[in-house]
Amino acid sequence: MPTVDRWLLPDGIEEVLPEEAARTEAARRQLLDLFSRWGYDLVITPHIEYLESLLTGSGHDLDLQTFKMTDRMSGRMLGLRADITPQVARIDAHTLGAEGPSRLCYCGSVLHTLPRPLSTARSLIQLGAELYGDASSASDIEVISLMLETLAASRVTGVHLDLGHVGIYRGLVQAAELDETAERALFGALQRKAGDEVREITAQIEQPELAAMLSGLVDLAGDIDVLERAHELFKGAPEHILTALDELVEIARVISTRYPSVPLYFDLAELRGYYYHTGVTFAAFIPGTGQSIAQGGRYDDIGRDFGRARPATGFSTDLRLLVAWGDIEADSRNHGIWAPHSDQPGLQTRVAELRAAGERVIMALPGQLDSDAAALGCDRILRHENNGWQVGELEF
Repeated sequence: MPTVDRWLLPDGIEEVLPEEAARTEAARRQLLDLFSRWGYDLVITPHIEYLESLLTGSGHDLDLQTFKMTDRMSGRMLGLRADITPQVARIDAHTLGAEGPSRLCYCGSVLHTLPRPLSTARSLIQLGAELYGDASSASDIEVISLMLETLAASRVTGVHLDLGHVGIYRGLVQAAELDETAERALFGALQRKAGDEVREITAQIEQPELAAMLSGLVDLAGDIDVLERAHELFKGAPEHILTALDELVEIARVISTRYPSVPLYFDLAELRGYYYHTGVTFAAFIPGTGQSIAQGGRYDDIGRDFGRARPATGFSTDLRLLVAWGDIEADSRNHGIWAPHSDQPGLQTRVAELRAAGERVIMALPGQLDSDAAALGCDRILRHENNGWQVGELEF
């Protein structure tokens, strides 16, 4: 490769320059502190693992997004993590082995082979929180609330929340005893909101009541009235479907009470993460973006392949998206102290004291002048006055 091209990065792989890096790090610290105040303990997972661990159970959906390689020491296949959630599930199920509910959070880089739809990025900083060991809607409510608090702390405005429940569709399909081909066709038609196709496929179901329920899913999208229409449509449905709908109603009631300014949108045909999630699903959107800024849901039994099935719910987001669409401020680079290049006694001691007190102090190098201080983000200067080093305003 010619030398001139060596500065190029692969498509979708980006470096983070000082200003954005400072904001990103400030966001990371603030949000992990927020998680800690909610009782979530930080875990740090490896960037690389055996492939079967990364893709186990619900993680199989990540297969196409995972970079793979052979471990020269063991001969086994390795993967670069494309999602931290399966790793945290392994920690909860196998490493920690807690009996009661456990709350874990994380923040780390992930790498995708392909960008998400409507995006170009393949290198993300995934931030998230997971709650294990409790199957009640209270856990889903807590995680959704924490997600909304995360967006609020990031000063992301215009948030609206989408809610769904994959258990409703899954229960109807099982009750209708659709074969794999018909279910796949129905799934695709629902995702495209192709009403005519949905009705054509469901017309083949021998049970008219279930056919009507499945075909009616495509129209169950909108505000809170959707849930009332769903109750009417699902009269006579199997009990577990009604239970799933009741869970969604309860979650919506509590969230709308806690966050009255956040608009709620419901779509019972939205099957985001269908092969991953098992219950309620949720995603936060803001104007101007075609993709969710944060998302999550319930994914019970994710730890089964690690030896212990556990109820689980959680959410994740891309920290860089929060920084881009929010208004998190880093410590200003214009609040530094300039220290001259000097061998005068006491200077190094004074600089060490200021740094220990949390001040940003830049020591001049040989040849640098005081006039360089402002360009390097300093608004004050150390001057030798009255037999000591004093901090004064930088004036030029």
